[in-house]
Amino acid sequence: MSATPLRGLRVLEFSHTVMGPTAGLILAELGADVIKVEPVPKGDHTRSLGGFAAGFFAAFSRNKRSLAVDLKKPEGQAVIRALIPTIDIVLENYGPGTMERLGCGYGDLAPLNDRLIYLALKGYLAGPYEHRPALDEVVQFQTGLAFMTGPIGQPLRAGASVIDIMGAVFGVIAVQAALRERDLTGKGQRVSSALFESAAFLMSTHMAGMVATGLEARPMPARRGAWAIYEVFKCAGDGQLFIGVTSDQQWARFVEEFGLQDLAADPRLATNVMRLAERSWLIPALQEIIARYTQDDVQARCERANVSWAPVGQPGDLFSDPHLLATGGLLDVMISRLGGTGGTPAKLPALPVEFGLERARPGVRMQSPLMGQHTAAVLTEAGYTAEQVATLAASGVVITARD
Repeated sequence: MSATPLRGLRVLEFSHTVMGPTAGLILAELGADVIKVEPVPKGDHTRSLGGFAAGFFAAFSRNKRSLAVDLKKPEGQAVIRALIPTIDIVLENYGPGTMERLGCGYGDLAPLNDRLIYLALKGYLAGPYEHRPALDEVVQFQTGLAFMTGPIGQPLRAGASVIDIMGAVFGVIAVQAALRERDLTGKGQRVSSALFESAAFLMSTHMAGMVATGLEARPMPARRGAWAIYEVFKCAGDGQLFIGVTSDQQWARFVEEFGLQDLAADPRLATNVMRLAERSWLIPALQEIIARYTQDDVQARCERANVSWAPVGQPGDLFSDPHLLATGGLLDVMISRLGGTGGTPAKLPALPVEFGLERARPGVRMQSPLMGQHTAAVLTEAGYTAEQVATLAASGVVITARD
């Protein structure tokens, strides 16, 4: 088995920010030849973002090649058309109508390759909203995800671009389904995924719960819990642990490990449903008990009791996470706005999949590219001569670069 099962597929990625680059990264990490199309003269604008977005380019651009081309010029659009017969998948996450204005919409490209699969990653699928621009944070508020995340009256976006990434994953699922259908029919098709519908899908359990209970959904900090022990507990010193006791068998092991014979014998706590009714006094009592122990001691006791637990971590903790380090879950990635082999080395999470009995993980074959680093090679593969490439570069239609 191989950790690069999509090798042999060729992808043109027209994208920026998170959603499109994530879809391209997934395909690239799984072995596809992903050619990132960057606009001339400045390249992917993600390269220059600051703040919490400063790492977007480095996080999502490894294992890709860069083709820098000016799609606003007819000669640049001609470059894309020359490539399309050799391409399996086009993916894009530009605003509504942008690809069409650039002459690279599905209707423009599909006649050049009837096996082409075209993934459009958008804010909304077909419907009244489809022409609106959208962002991850916009749809988190629109669908109720922000309402469910923050305290009552204080809606709050999730702490990562979860909808951008989920929309990308659903897009790749659609591409894989289209590839399977192409195997049967020989024909490609347009497929799409969107932010709003992805966020709405996340609300399915809350919507179903409202119907099942007849009650309005509450934000997670004020939720009606399904499990009695599902809390963050303070330990002696500054430690904090999340502990989840989600079955009656786990409860029995938990109270035994902490020597809580009185709680074990209390008839009010015999089942999870009964314990839920007693949370008003049970949780403070457990908080007081657990606060007597150090975090290491509580972790050891939870481990022996085989209940779910986790320290309250931060993103920086993952750089040295022993599980990720031991299993190939962290990849050596150069962090740089420019791309190439310069920059600051760091370990970033790998694609969260494994293959075969060997449990092989996808890895880094190439660092994030310099803008236009592979322009000459990509055009040569499409049949351009060195002289033609040089002419296009001299006229500003393409940019070439070497690492």
